[in-house]
Amino acid sequence: MYVWLENTLRTEYEPICLLKESPRGSVRLIRHRGSGRRFILRRFTGNGEVYQKLLACSCPNLPLVMEAAEKDGENMVIEEFIQGDTLGFLLEEALFTPRETRDIVKQLCKALWVLHSMAVHRDIKPENVILRGKDAVLIDFDAARLHKPEAEADTQVLGTTGFAAPEQYGLSQSDVRTDIYALGVLINVMLTGEHPSRRLAEGHMGRVVQRCTQVNPEKRYKDVLHLMEAI
Repeated sequence: MYVWLENTLRTEYEPICLLKESPRGSVRLIRHRGSGRRFILRRFTGNGEVYQKLLACSCPNLPLVMEAAEKDGENMVIEEFIQGDTLGFLLEEALFTPRETRDIVKQLCKALWVLHSMAVHRDIKPENVILRGKDAVLIDFDAARLHKPEAEADTQVLGTTGFAAPEQYGLSQSDVRTDIYALGVLINVMLTGEHPSRRLAEGHMGRVVQRCTQVNPEKRYKDVLHLMEAI
C-alpha cells in the first residue's frame, strides 16, 4: 500500500508548497493533476493507527482522510484540504466573544465525540483548529493515539507546552480527559489571550475552564458531552 501510494503521488499529484516541517515529519499542500483539487500530504514517523481509523470516518468538524499507508514506522497520509484561517492566526488580531467561543467549542466537542470513540487527539491548540466559514474543523492527528487499557503511561511524550495535560508528561496514560484539559486552556486563550494560570476568564466560562484544567483527571468533565452541557 505504501509503495502504491508513493507511485500515485508521483504520477497523479504535484506539490504546491511546504506548510510545516519538524523532526517528526512534514506537511505539504499538493494538487491532483486531473481535477485540480488541493489536498494535504502528511509524512511522519510514529504510529499511524489513528489515520487508518479515520479512513472510515465522516464528520463536518474533522478533515476527510482519503489515503493512509505505513511502512517501517514511516507514515504517509492524503487528507482533505481545509480552506480557512486557524484560531492561532485569528487570535493575533482579536479575542473571541463568549458566544463565539461557545459555538466553536461545541463544534470541537462534536469532533472529539467522534474521535474519542477511537483515539485521543493530544494536541488541541489554536493552530490545530481551522474556521471554514461557520464550521470549526479540528486537524492534525500526528500526536493522536489509541487508548490502551493495559498501559500505565503514554509511550511517547507528545503535545504542546501550555496545552498538554499533566498526564502527558509520563504521570499516567492520556485519555479523553486529556483533550478536555486542552479544551479548557483553549477556551481561556480565546477569551483572554492568556493561559488560565496567568489570567482566568471571568464568570461562568472561567468556572468551566477551572473544571477542565484540574490537575487530577478525575476532577475534570468525564467526557465532551458533559463539557457541552456545561458551556
